[in-house]
Amino acid sequence: MSGPSPFIDKAYDETMSLLVEARNYVAFQEGVDQRSLAPGQRLQVSYESMRVTSRLTQVMAWMLAQKAVYAGEMTQARAVGEEFALSGGEICSDPSGPDNAELPTGLRSLLERSHSLYMRVSRLEDMVRQAVA
Repeated sequence: MSGPSPFIDKAYDETMSLLVEARNYVAFQEGVDQRSLAPGQRLQVSYESMRVTSRLTQVMAWMLAQKAVYAGEMTQARAVGEEFALSGGEICSDPSGPDNAELPTGLRSLLERSHSLYMRVSRLEDMVRQAVA
């Protein structure tokens, strides 16, 4: 099989970049942002940070399966199985968060971009499943 499509490569790079950015936010900025927040708002920040993490790990796992297909390490039929399917759809596809002005700006940006990426990859997953079926 030929190499990954430009979309897969671009989405993989975007996912990796967002993963690093999310890691840096949680490691270095989240605590600073939470100092001035009420307990309920701190809980919301933690919840939304986990939503970002969930989206990105789901997308990265799917991307790695697709890269394995293009490397000849796995069949596309296996890659579209439940083992490698995007999951957490109810939580990950929920677009809320970026419009919440009480959340820190950096987190709102991560929420918006991770949601956009998750939804694009979800549509791509649907197209791949239809092509295999």
